[in-house]
Amino acid sequence: MWETRFPTPLQLVASGIALRAVHGASGTCTYGGMAVQILLYDTTLRDGAQREGLALSCDDKLKIARVLDQLGVHYIEGGWPGSNPKDAEFFQRVSALGLQHARVSAFGATRHAGSACDADANIRALLEANTPVVTLVGKSSVLHVEQVLETTLDENLAMIADSVAFFKALGKEVIYDAEHFFDGYRLDPEYALRTLEAAAAAGADCLVLCDTNGGSLPGDVAALVRRVRERFGAGGPQIGIHTHNDGGLALANAMAAVEAGAIHVQGTINGYGERCGNMDLIPLIANLQLKLGYRCIAPEQLRRLSEVSHFVAAVANLNPDHHAPYVGRSAFAHKGGIHVAAIEKVESSYQHIDPALVGNRKRVVVSELAGRGNVRMRAEELGLRLNGAERGLVQRIKELEHRGFQFEAAEGSFEMLVRRGAQDYQPPFELLDFTVIVEKRGDRAIASQAMVKVRVGDEVMHTAAEGHGPVNALDAAIRKALLPHYPSLAEVRLVDYKVRIIDAHLGTAATPQVLIESARGDERWSTIGASQNIIEASYLALWDSLELPLLREREARQQVTASGA
Repeated sequence: MWETRFPTPLQLVASGIALRAVHGASGTCTYGGMAVQILLYDTTLRDGAQREGLALSCDDKLKIARVLDQLGVHYIEGGWPGSNPKDAEFFQRVSALGLQHARVSAFGATRHAGSACDADANIRALLEANTPVVTLVGKSSVLHVEQVLETTLDENLAMIADSVAFFKALGKEVIYDAEHFFDGYRLDPEYALRTLEAAAAAGADCLVLCDTNGGSLPGDVAALVRRVRERFGAGGPQIGIHTHNDGGLALANAMAAVEAGAIHVQGTINGYGERCGNMDLIPLIANLQLKLGYRCIAPEQLRRLSEVSHFVAAVANLNPDHHAPYVGRSAFAHKGGIHVAAIEKVESSYQHIDPALVGNRKRVVVSELAGRGNVRMRAEELGLRLNGAERGLVQRIKELEHRGFQFEAAEGSFEMLVRRGAQDYQPPFELLDFTVIVEKRGDRAIASQAMVKVRVGDEVMHTAAEGHGPVNALDAAIRKALLPHYPSLAEVRLVDYKVRIIDAHLGTAATPQVLIESARGDERWSTIGASQNIIEASYLALWDSLELPLLREREARQQVTASGA
């Protein structure tokens, strides 16, 4: 059974403040001194799930719904209950989550042509979903009415009105999605507006203008939103916007609609969706709240934007976009030496907001473009002091990157460069020699064997091991020598191995770059090797990956000893 624990989205704007908002001299969007509330409608679980290559289980959808509720979105569109058993199951289970902020909406189409609502299968499925909100999609374009639905213009108006009235009579909040509204308006402006009037007259609480094909421009969107607002007046239904990114303008179009008076915005987390995607709610929230002064979510919820973006990507089994605005790992990453020198003095000199406002952080990237400030600040982030060695370290980085190394994604190897350059550096071990043999004889499986010479203190060891491939054999042989001296290395495991070709124009003679990600518990670090020989590149990356945790352990013991003294 659904209960409203907080004011509903309708109650938030019952005063009409948001419909008549103005921008003050400060640029903050207010009315009567109050920030305008924008209602966020998330359709990640329905429209977002239509992205090619994305598949969400019912459990996945429930996990995402819980996080969306914690973020403070006002509506969560759970799916189309009449389309598949998974969505029907979601609606059966979602009430058990005890959502505190969001109202769940079931999505479906208006009744079929020539049928009654109480006999329509899709309408019945929406009813059985038992949600407080129903979102109905109807046709606004004469092209779709006559050539896709293959019905008359008058019957389409009746389908819209009957369907909205059916659910309003049952006490539901009804959101009407005017599909293809902008394209339909270009074909027949008056008919497109009549479809909205049919929904409004039947009691629709919100009229959502949909740029379904994603081809509209911000100026046109703003002009049409204003036209619709004028048509219905301040006392009419809320006006909403739903944009797609086929022209790369989904976010710009949504913001233009809001500034023209729309207060209900539909989108998905990370912009997931069919074709080029839906409007991305993440930058929309940040832009509206931080740049224009609208109220979307509470400040403490705003600081969860990065976390939510990455969580949804992980559940969807998609790599997060490191360059995504506001929340990407590189959104506040600084690489150029001049830039880093500036932010070391004044962070806002090369950052448009404080990253902490959206749960992100500043990063200093080390590369051949780095200056002394880059390496000093990055070392300090790792808790290391360079003591005037910046110039030599910068030169060493440039030499290595010229040979194919790349330290942006290999912070573990950068840390090793710093530690090896310290005056008191003492290596826990040295890898002296290695031999790797790979054999393929007849029908037998490929066999890989590695032999290594390792020095620990004054002891030199020769070990050999077989493995599932040459890198595994090399790793096994090195560990065989080191584990008797450093048992803690048994906890270190390789979790990812990537190979990238730097100078691809050389074909098989190109230099491979090997990136290894290692882990111990929750600790992660990445190391890199580059060589014309892929085995040597792997050998160098493995060396760093095994030495780094030992140096960190040694430092931790020294700190404990020093504090005890």
